[in-house]
Amino acid sequence: MKTTQLQNRHLEQIDTDDRTLLVEEDETDRKLTANVCWAGFNLINAILGTGMIGLPYSMKLAGLPLGLLLLVGVAYVTDYSMILLIKAGAMSGTSTYQSLVSRTFGVPGYLTVSALQLLYPFAAMVSYNIITGDILPKIFQRIPGVTQESILADRRFAILSTTILITLPIALYRNMERLGKVSLMSLILTVIVMFMVIIRASSLTWSIPHTEDAWVFANWNVMQAVGVMSFVFMCHHACFLIYGSLEKATVSNWSGITHVSMIISLIISVQYSVFGYVSFTGFTQGDLFENYCKDDNLVTIGRFCYAITIILIYPMECFVAREVISNVFFGGTLSTIVHFAVTLLVVTLTTIISLLFNCLGIVLELNGVLSATPLVFIIPTACYIKLSADHWYHANNTLPCFILLLGVIIMPVGFVMAILYPQECSHGSEMFYCFANVTFFDIPSNRTYQSNASEIKIK
Repeated sequence: MKTTQLQNRHLEQIDTDDRTLLVEEDETDRKLTANVCWAGFNLINAILGTGMIGLPYSMKLAGLPLGLLLLVGVAYVTDYSMILLIKAGAMSGTSTYQSLVSRTFGVPGYLTVSALQLLYPFAAMVSYNIITGDILPKIFQRIPGVTQESILADRRFAILSTTILITLPIALYRNMERLGKVSLMSLILTVIVMFMVIIRASSLTWSIPHTEDAWVFANWNVMQAVGVMSFVFMCHHACFLIYGSLEKATVSNWSGITHVSMIISLIISVQYSVFGYVSFTGFTQGDLFENYCKDDNLVTIGRFCYAITIILIYPMECFVAREVISNVFFGGTLSTIVHFAVTLLVVTLTTIISLLFNCLGIVLELNGVLSATPLVFIIPTACYIKLSADHWYHANNTLPCFILLLGVIIMPVGFVMAILYPQECSHGSEMFYCFANVTFFDIPSNRTYQSNASEIKIK
């Protein structure tokens, strides 16, 4: 009898232990799923960045049909090279972009990739501040009583106030995973702005005249366009940080996150590209919001949402810049005081530069060809080819070699074209079609249009 009771108790204990184990496994699975989701949101946030409102500008540079083909191509190359980067890290036993290149190409490679990894997020933070300075004054001017002479309409005040009150405090976070919810909010706001661009396109397409050759298949500024697109999709500087935030960090998990994040980012990018460009064609600015009139209420809401998005994205780039400085000068570890000092230094420098320069288009082009192109096209493929057990001319390395060659061509040609053929920038001015009593006709080049405010010459 006692033996039977003991057996029953033993079976009950086993059943209880099994249920506890199942609950713990289920809880673990939920945590892993949530962790993967936050990592995905961080990756999408890193991909999208400021580039969304610069993509219509890239369509203007390349021509809409060719531009869309290039957009898909750059997205594919970016997706492929992000996975290649993590694979190369696994092959070399390294966990950062810098250590991977150091292991593969020694000190020269380490210094080169460190400079590029610092340059890209630094220039990205400058561009974020430029957009903030473009957007917020126009929002504030919609408030009754706020005029162009008001301090609220000053771009420098907008940049300084958002930096001190919002971006600097968030940038002081130490843990990348804590930005997951911030990234989700940023993604939601980016989608809201996308719908604003789509809705406005339905009316602006018919009210704003199309420029000559607006629908040509290709333009000769194609290399500059690729630079802008590379800037948009470049997130390799944050890949190891996001990969390291995974509870279960495997190449397989990373590949899945990368594919889903890139597909979502590409879908959003195409919407911005098409509807933004068809609204303004040849008048499209590097900052798309510079094309919209400041008295448009729907656009004011869009500006507000995008301003929040930009402010939320800024800290992620600061994370990367700070990590590079930490690895190069402090052995990868920062004390609390040094952490604060480095963050403050990076934020201060980017703020000063953005106060002095206000044209987004040239920032997107130069940052794209000088830092994004080598970080996306050249370095990941070069590391993988050198670490591969196969010769560089083996069939398995055909695609990496092709992407490497593309990067070697795009980088110098894009830089020369960006310098020799800079695009015009509105510098915060209202576009001619925003004035009252403007009469439009067909738009061949060099036709003059009259408004009650001024005489506008379309080039």
